Amino acid sequence: MVSEEVLLKIANLPTTPGVYLWHDEYKRIIYVGKAVNLRNRVKSYVRKDSNRTIKVAAMMKKAVNVEVIQTKTEMEALILEATLIKEHHPKYNIMLRDDKTYPYIKVTVQEDFPRVLMVRRMERDGAKYYGPFTDVMAVHRSLKLFHRQFPLRQCRNMNVDRPCLQYHMGFCAAPCCSHIDKATYRGYIDEIIDVLEGRPAPILKQLKEDMEAASEELRFEDAARYRDQLKGLELIREKQRMVTQRGDIDVIGIASEPTRACVQLFFIRHGKLMGRENFFIKPDGDSDEVIVNEFVKQYYGGASFVPKELLLPMATEEQELFAEWFSSMKGQQVEVTVPQRGYKMDLIRMAHENAQHFLEERHRQWQYELDKSGGAVKKLAEALDLPRLPERMECFDISHIQGAETVASMVVFENGKPAKKEYRRFKLKTVQGTPDDFKSMVEVMERRYGKETDWPMPDLIVIDGGKGQLSSVLPVIRATGITDVPVISLAKREEEVFVEGKSDSILLDYHSPELQLLQQIRDEAHRFAITYHRQLRGKRNLESVLDHVEGIGPKRRKALWDEFKSLEAMKEASVEQLAAVPGMNYKAAEAVYNFFKLSKDEKRVIIEG
Repeated sequence: MVSEEVLLKIANLPTTPGVYLWHDEYKRIIYVGKAVNLRNRVKSYVRKDSNRTIKVAAMMKKAVNVEVIQTKTEMEALILEATLIKEHHPKYNIMLRDDKTYPYIKVTVQEDFPRVLMVRRMERDGAKYYGPFTDVMAVHRSLKLFHRQFPLRQCRNMNVDRPCLQYHMGFCAAPCCSHIDKATYRGYIDEIIDVLEGRPAPILKQLKEDMEAASEELRFEDAARYRDQLKGLELIREKQRMVTQRGDIDVIGIASEPTRACVQLFFIRHGKLMGRENFFIKPDGDSDEVIVNEFVKQYYGGASFVPKELLLPMATEEQELFAEWFSSMKGQQVEVTVPQRGYKMDLIRMAHENAQHFLEERHRQWQYELDKSGGAVKKLAEALDLPRLPERMECFDISHIQGAETVASMVVFENGKPAKKEYRRFKLKTVQGTPDDFKSMVEVMERRYGKETDWPMPDLIVIDGGKGQLSSVLPVIRATGITDVPVISLAKREEEVFVEGKSDSILLDYHSPELQLLQQIRDEAHRFAITYHRQLRGKRNLESVLDHVEGIGPKRRKALWDEFKSLEAMKEASVEQLAAVPGMNYKAAEAVYNFFKLSKDEKRVIIEG
């Protein structure tokens, strides 16, 4: 709650445009807003108004101070507001959560010898972008076909002395070594662009002929492969609904409920509907107009591309300001309109219908997950006769190979769902070199419950193992002073549950949600532990092998590990890729490359001296 001092401060705020920032007691920014008149806008938050939204009422219970930044114009305030929201992620500002980022096909036409690749974001780099596409597999198949039909370069680095393996395998014409001229190479790129832009191209005719020939010769597997390639290209080329004669347009549709909202964004490029994105938002009492305003500011505040026209589902007080802002960003006139009739109104209606569909689908999904997880937690408490619902469960697992690189994991489930930010991993100190799961688990319990007192206490502790593991850890846990938290273990063989104070195990129904919940948390603990163990083992193996490569010292060894993460990835790397690692040079890269190409016996001779 704001103090009398802050109220006095508000009464003396300037009446100019600007941005205001509400802070909580910990001086964290919890809300950022824009105002034409700072004093009047901020005053509206501290008035006793029964009609204020739920979100504003909750925010003002935590707000203790306000900070303002004056600007000369409302436009400057708008841009600053979008920047501050993106930087600080205030709790009570609407934050966007997109369901996925669709891929683009990028053709780097700004380069002498262009590349064709898949990316997830557009950039202002002079390249041509096609998309976004909703069928990712079609994009992958098309790119694979392009690289199979045309000898295009895939590497970034053109500054090399000799061709790489791709050239020797026939997949690249080696423009880096002048083995192909620009005109011939550009001919390949032009044909690919023709395919992507829907124009006739020889590759399509050739694929169709190959498919028909394979079918006549009863080579049905080959025919099916050609068919799939054609299908992928047609999906990429598909002439979707023609919506304008020309131009790039973004269309916003919105559907909302009291507790959630969905914003649908359609992308129209060169007159064709090319894709869409969905954003799910928690409105907290905000109107559709407020949600749309906040969406536009956040989405386009960090966008690399601004369309020529933006269609809004309703009129907003920011509409003219958005047009001015976008025009300054794009360097040409941008229209922000609210269509009332015609095909543009049809687009708005279609975007709304799609948003409504996705909102209903997400609602069903949320409800299902809530019923499944919440029901499983309740049934688990009943089956094991727990004193309270296990809203927070912690599960532990040990991973090692013959005692080497022994590690432990702790995974946390809250309300039946993984809370991955709460996961912890332990590199064991007292048990290394000799396999002893009992001692390992004892060390983990001492570290978790004896030392990490700042972590929240669980409602249930789960041990991966049988009766022996449970018996070994119980005295340690109780010795730390934790006496009211139930401890159980889950044995893999028969999926037996062992409970403190009971000699016999509990066998839950194999298809019951409570057992599936226990299996899920146990398997997640195992996955988290073994992933950490493999990381340590891979690093150790990599370091030991590289010790025997001439020219590779500790710094280069670390750089190679940071880049490739595993021996397998390094073995598959080319000399050029190895040389591109920070701190490496071509000579050292060749030494590493040649070492991995040696036979096992040759490597053994080098390692053993």
